[in-house]
Amino acid sequence: MTDSATTQPQTRFKILLLGDDCTDIYKYGSVDRISPEAPVPVFIPKYDIVKDGMAGNVRKNLEALGCQVNYLFGKTSTKTRLIDTRSKQQIVRIDNDIISDPITIDSELPTVYDAIVISDYNKGTVSYELIEELRKEFSGPIFVDTKKTDLARLEGCFIKINELENSRATSFPTAGLIVTYGDRGVVYDEFAFGARNVEVADVCGAGDTFLAAVCYQYLNTVNMHLAISFAINASAVTVQHLGNYAPTLEEIK
Repeated sequence: MTDSATTQPQTRFKILLLGDDCTDIYKYGSVDRISPEAPVPVFIPKYDIVKDGMAGNVRKNLEALGCQVNYLFGKTSTKTRLIDTRSKQQIVRIDNDIISDPITIDSELPTVYDAIVISDYNKGTVSYELIEELRKEFSGPIFVDTKKTDLARLEGCFIKINELENSRATSFPTAGLIVTYGDRGVVYDEFAFGARNVEVADVCGAGDTFLAAVCYQYLNTVNMHLAISFAINASAVTVQHLGNYAPTLEEIK
């Protein structure tokens, strides 16, 4: 079973991807009775689908767009979702989060890349200090999707966060902040973009798709407004599929 078309576009950009890794397990099954031990459903598993999650999903999205990715990550967490096969509804998610030690990197390494992408789920892999050092040493664009709250320390990067993360932030950069609001669109430095009206099957992985797509299209155009519009279209494709999905250029266009 594949997540996207087998024909991939030609590689154009070299990306250094840093972040927290995760294995997503989708355990499909049925529920036809309530447990006699407690008022909870009895889940009968039928089959599993395993996908890359977190930064691993960002890697898949970048590669689906034709990027060459060097992926550096820490320890791998696991998220297991129990899904009813009839309704396609998620019953419960079981998280096994593993905290990593911060990774380090040779300051000369990033010079070969067109961009750096950081997918930071706050599991320890990426430190403030690492991002600050990369911003100091690397002359190209850095895209950061983060759950960190002191965003002023990431000045000079393009910072992508969601509505909840925005509400929890304790400081902000002077420019370069992208806030996603789901079906209410996106705000970039106070400029608002509308969302696409599509039938949503699952929002899982939409933020990862957005991050990869905004990086790719910014490298193509050096225009953040065009890049965000492209990323909105890409995310609209992703949410129409169950689980993580990496859309191709043909699907986005």
